[in-house]
Amino acid sequence: MALLTRDGDDLLLSCYLQPRASRTEIIGEHDGALKIRLSAPPVDGAANAELIAFLAKLCGVPKQQVVIESGATGRRKRVRIRGVSDIPHALQGEP
Repeated sequence: MALLTRDGDDLLLSCYLQPRASRTEIIGEHDGALKIRLSAPPVDGAANAELIAFLAKLCGVPKQQVVIESGATGRRKRVRIRGVSDIPHALQGEP
């Protein structure tokens, strides 16, 4: 899967996460995936919840429109963001 693809009005992201970072941010690309640092630890779903909230805010959509399709327990994830009309600059592979 490419870093970012369109599926109708949805965006599909291939993500590589680094939990327990000093802050939550997109830092670029890692092995064909968008590398995202998360300040939350990977415990009890905290990192997944932070990822969903971060991407929802970045894309201007409600959190319910961001779904982790695969990789919920790993660093590599496939995320679907529903109803995104314009791709935010930060998601285009540039930090």
